[in-house]
Amino acid sequence: MKLTPICLAITLLACSCSSTNLMSLSVNVPAPVSLPPTIKAAAVVNRTRAAEENRTIDALHKAVSLESKTLQAEGAKATVDGLTDELKKNNRFASVRSLDNLDLRSFGAGVFPNALPWDTVEKICRDSYADVLFSLELFDAEATVGAGFGGGPGAMLATITKAPALAAQVNVNTQVKTGWRIYDPASHTILDEYVLSRNLNTRVRLIDPVGSGTAIASRKEAVKQAGIDAGQVYSSRILPYSIRVSRLYYVRGNSNFHIAKRMAQTGNWDGAGKIWQQETNNPSRKAAGRACYNMAIITEINGDVDGALQWAQKAYEVYGLRLALNYVNILRYRQNNNAILKSQEVTSNP
Repeated sequence: MKLTPICLAITLLACSCSSTNLMSLSVNVPAPVSLPPTIKAAAVVNRTRAAEENRTIDALHKAVSLESKTLQAEGAKATVDGLTDELKKNNRFASVRSLDNLDLRSFGAGVFPNALPWDTVEKICRDSYADVLFSLELFDAEATVGAGFGGGPGAMLATITKAPALAAQVNVNTQVKTGWRIYDPASHTILDEYVLSRNLNTRVRLIDPVGSGTAIASRKEAVKQAGIDAGQVYSSRILPYSIRVSRLYYVRGNSNFHIAKRMAQTGNWDGAGKIWQQETNNPSRKAAGRACYNMAIITEINGDVDGALQWAQKAYEVYGLRLALNYVNILRYRQNNNAILKSQEVTSNP
């Protein structure tokens, strides 16, 4: 404990002597999945029902997982609704339709199935006037019972039957797993295959455990909400998004750098940029190099990645600033991302 003040003093001294400060800015990032620009209309289907030949295996899986047929069906529907609603909010598509009248089947039993036949995909898209098909291929809500029921579902039910029906409560841990595919019928390409998992911990009341089994209302609502969330999250696979990134900029060099630092700290980046612009002509190579680097920072803040790269290159190539070389690589990566973003900026407007 005696070392704490010393360590604190060293930390403060290091911070006060640092030649750089840290700032952050928001940048746009491409979606993980790029859709062809010709795609304007989307259809969303639910393919999570088990095929007839797998009905016994699926029923055994549901029994072990404490997953009723109703829970699976309602959870899957909520997931499809979550994705459909989110896609409709964005102008990427002229139309988005949820096709809930199709009897599409999969393996079931919590298994991610083989892809749909292309003739089936083509027919669905043709009949629904869709250019692309989003298919929920898997929905699984596998539960384990918390402490006190280590023997599994059988031990849990044996204990519950000895207790008042309306008073019995247990902890149920549920892993909600959703699996998606995106089919492009024009190119016969699967644009994406992705599985999402989320764990739920709920304290639930078991109602009428003897007659109709374990009807767990609160768990069902939690699973349905998890399904909605999963659908919304999956929509981000095709939609660009923003993140916060960190950048270092120079605050030491001469008195003008100190002034620019205070301007930046108050949000007056344009004022700081004017000072750095002047300092790029400083006879001191150290000051001029740092000013060129800072000009790259302010140029990126203003949205000109190409211009920022030119300043960063000058800071490294002319003045040998090592920090600038790393920044050059960052900006080149942003250039590549911006090219992808441009291809993803397709709207429903003609």
